Amino acid sequence: MTTPPYPPVSDADLAVLREQLGRPARGVVGIAARCVCGNPTVVATAPRLPDGTPFPTFYYLTHPAATAAMSVLEADHVMRELSDELAADEEVAAAYSRAHEAYLRDRAQYGEVDEIAGISAGGMPTRVKCLHALAGHALAAGPGVNPIGDRALALSSWSPERCVCAQPGSGG
Repeated sequence: MTTPPYPPVSDADLAVLREQLGRPARGVVGIAARCVCGNPTVVATAPRLPDGTPFPTFYYLTHPAATAAMSVLEADHVMRELSDELAADEEVAAAYSRAHEAYLRDRAQYGEVDEIAGISAGGMPTRVKCLHALAGHALAAGPGVNPIGDRALALSSWSPERCVCAQPGSGG
């Protein structure tokens, strides 16, 4: 688990991010999680982009196989299942609320932006809106911090324990 502040991002990391995203990465303040091979999986992004745009998604999932796996879950309506779990289980709801607060604390280390004050990502703290953001947070924070992100990762076809970066179309 890596927590802010992050070491400087290398030119090699920025090149991998460009390949993963199909464009230059914006506002990168660190690599929050890596594939077992060392490639970036989650980037930490400044709360205000260089062009001045507020950007609440501090933990941004970049790994193509991971993002594809989250898209499959979203298309299969797993968000509804996870939302039901969140609504039915007080412990999950409390942990999800704590995940929201942890997310805000992590981002605040890179500045406070009035336009996004109190806004984290993925629907936290009360709903499930984006599995990409929640999985990114879970990968960056480590297991046990974001219960919905952890569940999404467990349900997905992708694993942070297995490198697929060298496979065609995976960004490696």
